[in-house]
Amino acid sequence: MTAETITAETITAETSGTWKLGDLPVHRIGLGAMRLTGSAAFHNGTPSDRERSLAVLRKAVELGVNHIDTAAFYFSSLRSANELINTALSPYGDDLVIAAKVGPYRDYRGEWGTSARPDELRGHVEENLRQLGRDHLDLVYLRRMSQDSVAEHFGALAELREAGLIRHLGISGVEPRHLAEALEIAPVVSVQNRYAVDRPDPVGDEVLRLCGAHGIAFVPFYAVAGAAGEHGATTAHDDAVLSAARAHGVSPAQVRIAWTLHQGPHVLAIPGTGDPGHLAENVAAGALRLIGEELARLGAARDRAS
Repeated sequence: MTAETITAETITAETSGTWKLGDLPVHRIGLGAMRLTGSAAFHNGTPSDRERSLAVLRKAVELGVNHIDTAAFYFSSLRSANELINTALSPYGDDLVIAAKVGPYRDYRGEWGTSARPDELRGHVEENLRQLGRDHLDLVYLRRMSQDSVAEHFGALAELREAGLIRHLGISGVEPRHLAEALEIAPVVSVQNRYAVDRPDPVGDEVLRLCGAHGIAFVPFYAVAGAAGEHGATTAHDDAVLSAARAHGVSPAQVRIAWTLHQGPHVLAIPGTGDPGHLAENVAAGALRLIGEELARLGAARDRAS
């Protein structure tokens, strides 16, 4: 079977397919907002160029991206991801789904504070609402920090859902037992965990499987960054990734995104970038179809890394 070549500038997010977050259909390629604010994801770093970040958001929507992942704690010394989204995209299109995360907390200096208690989560939700200029949030994730049980925190978000501030709920950074715990309290439409082709993760594999069985979206973060995590896209690629990239005439990052989407129809990708060119490449990765032999090689390399 011959490998296909994709042209980034002509491909839209629609080619990645669709999935429903509850009753909200989204294309399987979305955009993570973390990289919009500057050179460092969770520290002040060098602020981004404002107009360039706004251009990335507008270009994303032009390319059919209708799922944006953000958080009030995504900010640099001069830039807030939520404010950029509000400025670039408000008034929001009816089909645009904005997901936010609550739980972690940064003070005005950018320093990490103590993660939210259950009774503080309403304030976190309201801060996202204010920054985004919304009267409700489409999807809110509880980002589990160190707590053994998510019941009390997730229960607090379920109450905010009942009050109409949140449409759908998700959880992040969890194990199978946390998913089971949350499902006893309220519907879960999405799980966001760290997951990547070069990061063996038997627990994550089981969460992915359970999500598929329950019809829940699985949304990996750091799928492109890999081991580099918050520091940006990795430059350390396995031979299997590099081989597939050469065969298809694409970048290793595009192969990593395509592999992510190949893990199941319920898997969504939210690669983040502050670069318009990288944005087009990321969206185009949704059209990349890896063949069975390539997937087998990538899977075997991932197993060997454990």
